Amino acid sequence: MTDAKKPINIAIIGVGNCASSLVQGLAHYAGRNDASGLMHQDLGGYGAGDIRVVAAWDIDRRKVGQDVAQAIFTAPNCTAVFAADVPETGAVVSMGRLLDGVAEHMADHPDARTFLPADLPEPSREDVVRALRASGTDVLLNYLPVGSQKATEFYAECALEAGVAFVNNIPVFIASDPAWAERFRAAGVPIIGDDIKAQLGATIVHRVLTDLFAKRGVKLARTYQLNTGGNTDFLNMANRKRLESKKISKTEAVQAVAGERIADENIHVGPSDYVAWQNDNKVCFLRMEGELFGGVPMNLELRLSVEDSPNSAGVAIDMIRCAAIARDRGLAGPVLAPAAYFCKHPPEQMTDDEAFDAVEAFIAGGAEGAAQPDAETRPAAAIRAVAPAS
Repeated sequence: MTDAKKPINIAIIGVGNCASSLVQGLAHYAGRNDASGLMHQDLGGYGAGDIRVVAAWDIDRRKVGQDVAQAIFTAPNCTAVFAADVPETGAVVSMGRLLDGVAEHMADHPDARTFLPADLPEPSREDVVRALRASGTDVLLNYLPVGSQKATEFYAECALEAGVAFVNNIPVFIASDPAWAERFRAAGVPIIGDDIKAQLGATIVHRVLTDLFAKRGVKLARTYQLNTGGNTDFLNMANRKRLESKKISKTEAVQAVAGERIADENIHVGPSDYVAWQNDNKVCFLRMEGELFGGVPMNLELRLSVEDSPNSAGVAIDMIRCAAIARDRGLAGPVLAPAAYFCKHPPEQMTDDEAFDAVEAFIAGGAEGAAQPDAETRPAAAIRAVAPAS
């Protein structure tokens, strides 16, 4: 471990593809000096090898009762295996709370592609809180399926009661909801969210190009981002009723960096279709139409292909470590700089350049650390992000 800090104990809600990539990554990077693929090798004195899994919840009967190290390779998970020899964690997957975590249409697909809910008693809030405390959890990660509003709120309540930091990787608005944000602030608990932004995925590429249009004086007249994939995330989102928050999150991430707001009818950002044979591979088709000098038209088309879950795992490792140092510093409520840099729908949107500067200032110690950059040159958001709750 780095600088003799204690390990960061994490608990995982939903042992799917994203959790698989995360846990594989913890094994892959443990004890390595090679930081290729990570945005930060050392973050606030913590390395990737300082993170350990101490608890987990899922509802699939093939995973419940297994050590996390085995559950991550169990169907319907289909992401790339880049660290096959993951050591046992000692954390056994517990039965989770179902609520709205599984869409009805998932039952219409083959067992190998969908969730198979276990016929077991579901935990109460007291059960989860007790497990979080007994395991010494520092940070609780939410990897529930898109559209799991009630289930996410259930686990957010558990984090509040147990006093553990909450990292919300999905587009259910908790950190960015003022009422929830105030509850975390009042409870003295840090939260980072909402909706994780991949390391080099469709949204960050779309944002960078949209920002480039604005900086070069090109009017962005219309744009779309269409995505296809074959994992359970895309199958879940085939139910369009579960997509409302996802579309808001992805669309606002692009709108936030546009030179001027794009008319609603001229922007489409969101999942397009489920293609089973793609498995965890995600393909993005991006088109941007703009006007150059004199109103002369131009257009840009791009195709991006990435393995979806590993693309978010390194970002999750950074979010976990930011949540841990927020706890170390006694911060409470939404931690703005990491949220702006790592999430699509943070409480406060920034350009990616601003968010990068803000999160680097936060990591360096912010308003409390000896390595603090000069306050006059730091983004205001970075200062707010590191100010302890009153």
